[in-house]
Amino acid sequence: MKQGKKYIDIFAGCGGLSLGLCNAGFKGIFAIEKNKDAFSTLNYNLILNKSHFDWPKWLAISEHDINDIIKQSKEQLKELQGTIDLVAGGPPCQGFSMAGKRKANDQRNQLVKSYVKFIRIIQPKAIVFENVLGFTVNFKEEDAKSKKYASYVKNALKRMGYHADSKIIDMSDFGIPQSRKRFILVAFKDHDPKEFFKILYNNRKDFFAQKGIPSKTTAKDAIGDLEKAHGLVDSPDTKHFKAGVYGPITSEYQRLLRDGSLNENAPVDSHRFVNHTSDIIKLHEDLLSKAPKGKRITPSDNIVEGLKRRGVTVLAADKLVPTITSIPDELVHYKEPRILTVREHARIQSFPDWYHFKGKYTSGGKQRKQEVPRYTQVGNAVPPLFAEQVGLALKEVMKDGE
Repeated sequence: MKQGKKYIDIFAGCGGLSLGLCNAGFKGIFAIEKNKDAFSTLNYNLILNKSHFDWPKWLAISEHDINDIIKQSKEQLKELQGTIDLVAGGPPCQGFSMAGKRKANDQRNQLVKSYVKFIRIIQPKAIVFENVLGFTVNFKEEDAKSKKYASYVKNALKRMGYHADSKIIDMSDFGIPQSRKRFILVAFKDHDPKEFFKILYNNRKDFFAQKGIPSKTTAKDAIGDLEKAHGLVDSPDTKHFKAGVYGPITSEYQRLLRDGSLNENAPVDSHRFVNHTSDIIKLHEDLLSKAPKGKRITPSDNIVEGLKRRGVTVLAADKLVPTITSIPDELVHYKEPRILTVREHARIQSFPDWYHFKGKYTSGGKQRKQEVPRYTQVGNAVPPLFAEQVGLALKEVMKDGE
């Protein structure tokens, strides 16, 4: 059997990009992820259960900071030159996100330079870089160093001999049931990146047919079988919480993502419902009856009393879901007076139900800066169904060089 193309996933998170590349026939060498919880999710699913990575002996199977690896294992990394087909992944996006505070001096932005250093050492044949829309926008501070990071990355790659191209891509155009725009950059040493984007878009119809899903999937088609009304059991991983069980399959998207998951009466992984107070349930009921569906509202809209969140959207059952983020209380279920579960977020991000999430569900206060709980892992991930299409398009572009 022919060995798949080899790749390294950097800033890997919980493994959304790796899962997609795995499904496209790529072979992982290793993944770099700094956070313990996010790495434990990737490890559980793709290393322990799937044996997807040919992990090198010189690197512990654990969470790692990219700067530590560059510093401590530079010689081992240099030995990989010429053997790696792809380096995939984008640095953490919070410093660039239009939804956040966007500080030009955010420490996380410096990881872009670490990314470039890593590419310079490894010299892969191809690169896929994913980030938020804000990555292409200048920072507003009167700072001489303020710049579009996208231009910085492209120029650095050009100096290394890569041909790079980028697009803003809406994940909903690739079968993901949410409006999620992302900056996608692709670079090759020996191929035209424009060819990649052409193939990526042209292949969609065949991909949807092969997966048995429509080109667009609504909120209800994504998570309708996960409604609380289908039944409750005790949460298997948290005391004093209830988890949901499966209802009947009502869409092809549900059928695809449930394939290979546990038996129908078992609690669904990470499908733990929040214990809302009576006041919050009342607020959600008011939102369900008064707020326009699918439209973000703020306290200043004065649609309901007691709304203290920065903004909230009640899902429209028959429309796409807005961008899934790391903040779970920004979305209210289309029918039930509650926020969504981690599993519902994962469905909307196109993670299959067999993919289990590890670590805390949420965190607050100062811990938010250090911890990456399940909601955050899912919100930060590259949708695996999109990543698989990226992998297939990459293979098609690169095969003529074999």
